[in-house]
Amino acid sequence: MAVLDSGARRQFESGAVRDIAEGKGRMDLVPLDVVSELIDDSVLFNINCYIRTGSITNLYKAINIFSEKYFGNIYTAILEVSKQYEEGAKKYSERNWEKGIPVHCFIDSAVRHYLKVLRGDQDEPHSRAVIWNLLGALWTHKNKPELIDLPFVGCDT
Repeated sequence: MAVLDSGARRQFESGAVRDIAEGKGRMDLVPLDVVSELIDDSVLFNINCYIRTGSITNLYKAINIFSEKYFGNIYTAILEVSKQYEEGAKKYSERNWEKGIPVHCFIDSAVRHYLKVLRGDQDEPHSRAVIWNLLGALWTHKNKPELIDLPFVGCDT
């Protein structure tokens, strides 16, 4: 199953490009703490805690919980997500994401794909995209701190 492509692109100051986001909503602005309680979801809870605290431990937890539930284990999940990297290299260019994309863009996309997994959408490999985006957020947090653009104000754990 291939990654969907609108053909429209947004380019960041770093030179990195992604599919256009306008009209898809902004999942990084949704109160994920409330939504995670509403649907009793630990993946969203951990993503929200990252948004609020900046603790990357929460992103690792979200990836591990998601991987176990949707892939059976982290090893299968990483092998599957490598296909997302392959598709992305064809769509944009190799290592495009390493040029620099703001962290909120990764979170926005990860949560949107996650909700599509929960809804049962089959139009593209949403489960791979969840992990790809969370890995992108982690990598950016560690390697391009100038692109961290989240509030980091606290989280009830």
